[in-house]
Amino acid sequence: MIENTTYRIVTIFGGSKCSSDSAEYKDAEDLGRRLAEAGFTICTGGYLGIMEAASRGAREKGGRVFGIVMNQFKSEPNRYLTDKVATDHFYDRLQNLITRSVGFVAFRGGMGTVTEISLVWNKLQTRVLERRPLVLIGDCWKEVVSAWQKNLVVSDSDVSFLDFADNAEQASRIIIEKSKGVRLETIV
Repeated sequence: MIENTTYRIVTIFGGSKCSSDSAEYKDAEDLGRRLAEAGFTICTGGYLGIMEAASRGAREKGGRVFGIVMNQFKSEPNRYLTDKVATDHFYDRLQNLITRSVGFVAFRGGMGTVTEISLVWNKLQTRVLERRPLVLIGDCWKEVVSAWQKNLVVSDSDVSFLDFADNAEQASRIIIEKSKGVRLETIV
């Protein structure tokens, strides 16, 4: 149970299939550490891969880590979570990952990660969410976004809602700077 308190939460998205010895895992772990040191609470989907790495990094620095888990999943959440919020439906899970956060970072992942990014991006474009950073970390994203611009109706104005980072150090700087004016959320 999460008590009624105000936090500066950053949600980190990414695939569940990277191993603990991969460069992506190590970068997500570094990001979790950096953001926890800067006073942020980390929020993830709660399971393995990038979610575990970011959670682990934050916990190693004494940070708080929320995992938004699914009751339908048979796998256990990662052991680095300090708090779990269980949901019954994917949309509820997405809403919980998004509505509490002052910023977002996405690592490479599968269609779940694409869905998460798309929903955040759309909420920013339509001003359902107040402007806040959405950082895409890693080499793959510029190519993916370029393909979306080439093949879909994605304008330069749409892309202006995104920030690109090569690593955890750059991503954490962007989050720290661009989340300063974002309204804090109260979690009940």
